[in-house]
Amino acid sequence: MTRRLAPECHRRRPAQAGFALITGLLLLLVITIIAVAMFHGFGTEEQIAGNTREKQRAVNAAVSAEQWAEWWLVSGNAPAPTDCAAGIVPSASGMVCTQPLADFTKIPWNTGVQFTQFSQTLANTTQTGPQAQYQYFSSPVFYVTFMGQNAGLGGDVYQIDAYGYGTNSDTVAIVQSTFVIKVGGPDGCASCP
Repeated sequence: MTRRLAPECHRRRPAQAGFALITGLLLLLVITIIAVAMFHGFGTEEQIAGNTREKQRAVNAAVSAEQWAEWWLVSGNAPAPTDCAAGIVPSASGMVCTQPLADFTKIPWNTGVQFTQFSQTLANTTQTGPQAQYQYFSSPVFYVTFMGQNAGLGGDVYQIDAYGYGTNSDTVAIVQSTFVIKVGGPDGCASCP
């Protein structure tokens, strides 16, 4: 006995020709490209944040040396200005020079005062692990130049240059200030800015 199918069963459905598959694969490809771009962007942002942190650490080290040099001048512990010979001296002895630095952008300087009171860990120690990121490449150095008398207002004018490092020698910052010291100013202060 032969069984016959109803005529509607013999109708063919129209072929999709893989359109849904191609659309799905293209959508997956676009989403993958977006995800890879996002991960690459996160890595770049982390590098920028790390570089910013390192630069700020170098600036803080240089400013520390500069502020200490200002305090040192005001305290009266600084020696008389002289023609400074080449060499880096410790801040315990220090020096005030009559000639300015030849080129303050050329680091390290061949003349200056090493800020030995800088109490941060230096990178040449053997510290490892997470604490190693808080090390500094070297102690900051400052250079004090006696610029002469402050015409009209009185007092001595000094220029203070200082540089400091971050974790490595590639991260360095240079700061500079002009500092006036008046002794026995009109209001009786020992040092008037």
